[in-house]
Amino acid sequence: MALKAKNFRKISGAAYTRREYIGGAPQSKIVHLTMGDPNGDFKYEARLIALEDAQVRHNALEAARMAVNKFLEEKLGGKGYFLKISVYPHHVLREHKVMTGAGADRLSEGMRRAFGRPAGLAARVKKGQNIMILRTTENGLSFAKEALTRGASKMPIPTRIDLITL
Repeated sequence: MALKAKNFRKISGAAYTRREYIGGAPQSKIVHLTMGDPNGDFKYEARLIALEDAQVRHNALEAARMAVNKFLEEKLGGKGYFLKISVYPHHVLREHKVMTGAGADRLSEGMRRAFGRPAGLAARVKKGQNIMILRTTENGLSFAKEALTRGASKMPIPTRIDLITL
């Protein structure tokens, strides 16, 4: 059964990041952190900004990246924009699996040794922090806003889009 994003959204306790001590920590699902043309001469910047403190799972970041990049590739081509993911999922999420069903009480240990096994990764995002930064030309500004709106729909928290002239 898949993990519920709601279970891991709230930030509680210290970040669990020391991979050298964690056996079986999963790899990040984020394939690329930068896309498009990094050397382009862009005059405008659009930013996807978090409105709450939260943990954003790597699945959500990758889904948002794919949605934004696909839309921009269709509309502007590979040279019409530069997209950067500003956060990285360092925090290792843990899950304590609990048995259910007939006879589970005999087999399960309840809350004994309930630390949990590594189940995924998340980026800890603060209120007002940039999640994605997108640079483009004046012609691509409306497409940039639409692309970030599509990416925002994949996020587990409310976000806003700021447009800035460079």
